[in-house]
Amino acid sequence: MAIFNRRRGRIARHGGRNPVAVGALALGIIAALTYLGFTKDIPFTQPFQIKAVFQSANSIRPNSPVRIAGVNVGKVASVEAQEGSGAAVVTLQIKDEGLPIHRDATAKIRPRIFLEGNFFVDLKPGTPSQATLDDGDTIRITQTSTPVQLDQLLTALQTDTREDLKDLLNGLGDGLTRKPTAQEDADQDPVARGESAAESLNDGFDDAGPALRGTAVVNEALLGTEEGDLSRLVDGLGKVTGALGRNERQLQDFVSNFDTTLGAFAAEEANLRASVRELGPTLETANTALGSLNAALPAVRGFARDILPGVRETPATIDASFPWIAQTRRLLARTELQGLVDELSPATASLARLTARQRKLLPRVDLAARCARDVLLPTGDVVVQDEFPTGVENYKEFLYSLVGLSGEGQNFDGNGIYVRLQTGGGQYTTGSGPANGVAGTEQFYNAPLPVLGSRPKRPARKPVIRPKATCYKQDLADINGPAGAKGPADRLISGPAAAAAAAKTAKTAKTAKR
Repeated sequence: MAIFNRRRGRIARHGGRNPVAVGALALGIIAALTYLGFTKDIPFTQPFQIKAVFQSANSIRPNSPVRIAGVNVGKVASVEAQEGSGAAVVTLQIKDEGLPIHRDATAKIRPRIFLEGNFFVDLKPGTPSQATLDDGDTIRITQTSTPVQLDQLLTALQTDTREDLKDLLNGLGDGLTRKPTAQEDADQDPVARGESAAESLNDGFDDAGPALRGTAVVNEALLGTEEGDLSRLVDGLGKVTGALGRNERQLQDFVSNFDTTLGAFAAEEANLRASVRELGPTLETANTALGSLNAALPAVRGFARDILPGVRETPATIDASFPWIAQTRRLLARTELQGLVDELSPATASLARLTARQRKLLPRVDLAARCARDVLLPTGDVVVQDEFPTGVENYKEFLYSLVGLSGEGQNFDGNGIYVRLQTGGGQYTTGSGPANGVAGTEQFYNAPLPVLGSRPKRPARKPVIRPKATCYKQDLADINGPAGAKGPADRLISGPAAAAAAAKTAKTAKTAKR
């Protein structure tokens, strides 16, 4: 029973379609096909359209073709009258293959061939260098034209026009036969004075003989120097014309490109004039250069003659170089030079890294060299001027001290070379005072003689340390100036001179108190 119900349900569903819905669907499909068949457009799309303003619609109508170089690229969508003038606005619908259209595009209404009938719009898309037209833009009336109709030709010579033509012929007759006045003859050639225009024209025919003879000579020259020259010229001209006819598209492109070239010349008229003005001096310079070249040609010809023996020996030289080339190939083989190159590759890489790092090292070495040249060495050349003058540069005094140290360490026993130092002693006990003002850091020593002072003098404050300052740009140290002066001696504590020093100190303090 369940199977029967399912089958009956399927039968009920298949038999339940609405005939009205099926008919409406069929009518919709037929209407869509009919619309596409007549309009040849897909609905709900927006084709590219531009407008062109013509002086006259000239029997152009919707659906008339739009062609570029004879190829259909669109159609006329609509034709409307422009408000406020007698012009017509034609809307052109362009396919994708007809794009782009540039700002200098032109449009002409032309008649179609006899079997086609009616008119079409001949569209020239313009030059690629110009900006393109967007959808809805307009081609101005100055860039459009319409064909001349037969009725326009027939109505050209109306009554007024014919009267004007008669007046023109009468005026022409009067001009040819009228005698000139004395005032008009004043600036004329003496031969033509007093003659009418017709008489002067007749005199011109009298003088036309030499000119006609020259024309005859030219015509005779056109016949050629041998029989059949003119016919071959005509035949060649026919072949050229036929080739142009067969390659119409290329000819059109040539004309378009030629027009573009002339347009570019016109746009650069000022520069072109300047170039033409400079052409004369350039030609004069070129003539001078060519004259110099012509004068150099004999030497060049002599060089060419002299080099001929060497050129003749070139094949033998090439043959002789073959063994050298063979040896060079063996040298460059992997067993020879290439193997050496492989072994040198790691060293080359290390050398390259060293070279790269030297770019950082060498500037520092340069700074150190400048410091030694401009500061250290000039300072070492200064002679110290104190109570113990030696008259030599201070760097030599340093070397002398090394000699003294070497003498102190002479080898005179089995202990070897060494410097023997022994603390001195004396009756003068001296104290250095607390170091940096810290209690308990005072140093004491005994000297055989009183200490006279210390050099250099201790400054009142520590000098400023500038670790980033450039050394070679610093001023030289004035070792004989205030910084090199003798400072006070350390405090005398005991000895024969201690009492005198203490009395002097007390006297100085008492005087300062008063």
